[in-house]
This record gives sequence, structure tokens and C-alpha cells, in this order.
Amino acid sequence: MKTLTSLIVVLAVMLTAAVAGAQAPPVVPYGTNLNLEQAKKIMAGAEAEAKKNNWPVAIVILDTGGQMVMMQRLDNTQWGSIDIAKEKARTAVALRRPTKVLQDGIAQGGVNLRFLSTGFSVLEGGIPIVHDGKIIGSVGVSGVTSQQDAQTAQAGIDALTK
Repeated sequence: MKTLTSLIVVLAVMLTAAVAGAQAPPVVPYGTNLNLEQAKKIMAGAEAEAKKNNWPVAIVILDTGGQMVMMQRLDNTQWGSIDIAKEKARTAVALRRPTKVLQDGIAQGGVNLRFLSTGFSVLEGGIPIVHDGKIIGSVGVSGVTSQQDAQTAQAGIDALTK
């Protein structure tokens, strides 16, 4: 019994440490939701990056409440990528940080981060959209490697300021 109690305490400490590292207080506050014109610019930038690299991806743009503003699936993209892209975008806006932070947390031993709520993703490729110092939405991309997904999402966000 004493061994079981010790094991539970050790697991609880590990879980707390893993979650604390990935859930540091967000420094970027929420702002007003992005508008359709902003979403179109972001989508065009992300699509251009994907097409330039011949990457079949799904791209999802959400507002600050996690509601879909825009979604696009490029030709030959597996349909499963749509849900994954949405989960990446949802995670990024809900937790106010790129999903790469969670992926890195797992890589550093935070295995308990896998047990997030349904609809969240610990895969790189979801990025909050920060405009004028505030989060106005998020982009999630899925279909290629996680790093390529993130590159595509970032290209979309970068297009907003061009």
C-alpha cells in the first residue's frame, strides 16, 4: 500500500511539472476577433506557401472564441487533415500559444500532456494570430510534417502585415 501511495505521489508531481511547463501564464491578451478581410489575407498567404512547396494541406482559421472563420482543403489533401487542422487552431487560440510548445513539452518528457481535453492537439502547426499586440484568432494547418504545417501557418500570418 505504501508503494502504491508513493507511486501516486510521484506521478502527481510529474504531471504537475509537465503541465506547468506547457501552461505558463500567457503574456498575449485576447483582442477583437479578426475580420473576414484579415482571414482572407491569412488564407491567401498560407495557400501560397503550400502551393509553392506542393504541399497538400487543410488550413483552418478560427476567431478568439474558437469558431471557424474560414477553412480550405487544397487538392489531394487527405480529408482527415481538416479535423486535425481545426484541433491545432483550437488549441493555439484556447491556450494562447503555438501548439509547438505542447509538442516540445512532450519531447522533453511531459508525456502527461497527451491527456488534454478532446479537440486539442499537441502537434506543431497551430499558431495564434497576434495583431497589434493581441490575439485575434488562430491558424491551424495539417497535411504534411508538423514543421511544414507550422511553416504554412506562419506564412499566412506573415501575409497579414504585408
